[in-house]
Amino acid sequence: MKVYRELPGPFETRSIWSLRRPCLAVVLGLLCSALALALPRAAHAQDGKVKATHGAWQVNCGKPAGAKAEKCALVQSVTAEDRPNVGLTVIYLKSVDGSKQLLRVVAPLGVLLPTGLGLKIDDKDMGNAPFLKCGRIGCIAEVVVKDDLVKQLKTGTTAMFIIFQTPEAGIGIPISLKGFTAAIASLK
Repeated sequence: MKVYRELPGPFETRSIWSLRRPCLAVVLGLLCSALALALPRAAHAQDGKVKATHGAWQVNCGKPAGAKAEKCALVQSVTAEDRPNVGLTVIYLKSVDGSKQLLRVVAPLGVLLPTGLGLKIDDKDMGNAPFLKCGRIGCIAEVVVKDDLVKQLKTGTTAMFIIFQTPEAGIGIPISLKGFTAAIASLK
């Protein structure tokens, strides 16, 4: 695990990592469906089913409450080896209407919210995203994924998500991108 001392501009946002705010009903619907998919692995067995595994990514499918059809998402959960209480769940899914691709990250409680969530792919800074909400399972950051970011995720080897528990030190949590291209191709 790498520890980062500072990020350039904690509120810096780039177009490929920018958050668009759709109408409240859509956001609430997406959060509800994603929270069902983002629960710890024990809960996945109840609410969703792993349909396939591609490298480090699982294709997890389930029928959110009130939905007419099954919804699938790519999911990867990691925990820091040296800090068992620090981990992330990364979820990649399509919006309810299928028009947008979303990257949602569930970080542990206790993160410093104003700093947001940083992302580097193979040491290339992709910017920061704000946290939207914290609940009992953690704090959620979400972005609408642009084509440039999809390309980086497909060709990269490691995505480093950076959270801050104090203003002085960021904690880099690596996520493997192995299998992402095959996993995204199988996403419904």
